[in-house]
Amino acid sequence: MLTSDKSGLAQAVPDGSSAWSISTEAGMTVHWTPVAYDNRMGFAERLSAFGQFATVAAARAIAVGGDLVLATSTPLTIALPAVLASKRLGVPMVFEIRDLWPAVPIAMNILRSRPTIFAARTLERFAYRNAAHIVALSPGIRDHVVATGYPSQRISVIPNGSDFDLFAIEDHAVAAFRSRHDWLGDRPLIAYVGAISRANGVEWLVELAARMRERAPELRFLLVGDGRDTEAVLALARQRGVLDRTLFYFPPVPKQAVPEILGAATLAAVCFIDVEVLHTGSPNKAFDAFAAGTPVLMNFGGWLGERVRQYGAGIVAEHRDLDATASEIMDLLADPQAISATRAGARRLGREQFARDDLARQLEQVLLEAACGSEVPCPTG
Repeated sequence: MLTSDKSGLAQAVPDGSSAWSISTEAGMTVHWTPVAYDNRMGFAERLSAFGQFATVAAARAIAVGGDLVLATSTPLTIALPAVLASKRLGVPMVFEIRDLWPAVPIAMNILRSRPTIFAARTLERFAYRNAAHIVALSPGIRDHVVATGYPSQRISVIPNGSDFDLFAIEDHAVAAFRSRHDWLGDRPLIAYVGAISRANGVEWLVELAARMRERAPELRFLLVGDGRDTEAVLALARQRGVLDRTLFYFPPVPKQAVPEILGAATLAAVCFIDVEVLHTGSPNKAFDAFAAGTPVLMNFGGWLGERVRQYGAGIVAEHRDLDATASEIMDLLADPQAISATRAGARRLGREQFARDDLARQLEQVLLEAACGSEVPCPTG
């Protein structure tokens, strides 16, 4: 695996040939190169970081070699070193699309100029054209790729997965987390764990917390994460009179600390701004919630909302109707049996549709078939 190190690696060993370092993670050899990156970066800064990584990754990939190149995007610029390595090594490339770029920044009015949009769409088609197979993280992403002319039979939909091993949290650990925070105790909790950026629209949760303060004064909200909009979101919470009263904030925590937070949550919030293309996404926070057996509170529909409704795994709210959302939450909090049912639905959805190991086997088969140079399944042993 070739990736970037944005914070320093205590266990990595320099290989003596460049700025790259090497470590072993869960049996995988990982090559790291230092590239500054932060959720608080602006779009131009992010593009610069993406370009910096793309520049050095191509030569490294060629030097490392292999039987196949797997490139995962975003950023879309990852296609540049991947295609170059694929051509130079004479091996196929599989391209995984985690978010729709450039469709998302165009829809959010981040990409505005015609030359920039043209260049981004040209890069997108370049990536697809040079991929032996595409892995889309949602049906909506698949449909977008098909609309560009890419053959549907060479696309597999493999979403993010629910890691039931990581989220096998014990009741006593959840109880300990609650007891450590006087503001929580045994109160109901809506937790958001993730980036606090423009696309996520976490302001929606602040406004919901303000609506719920009078209707359910014991309900607590917790925001965990960071991003360019953190200060603005906290300022809004302060203005609405909920910060450190019914809404609380934690800076980012290690992944290993997330299970106890989600385990303590009555609902796990998954939100976006009201831009339709974002509804094609496959947000990790939802799949983590399913693994923890925590129902979700979503403010968008799309393919994931359909699954949540089908399994009774939470609340799929109307983004623009906070009063209706507040009423749904009140109804759920008033019915312990309904809470138990939604917890069971969340866990069942995760196990039946998004179990990590099942999805990993699907991806393995895609990679084996691509490496064999045929769409006919090839031997795995």
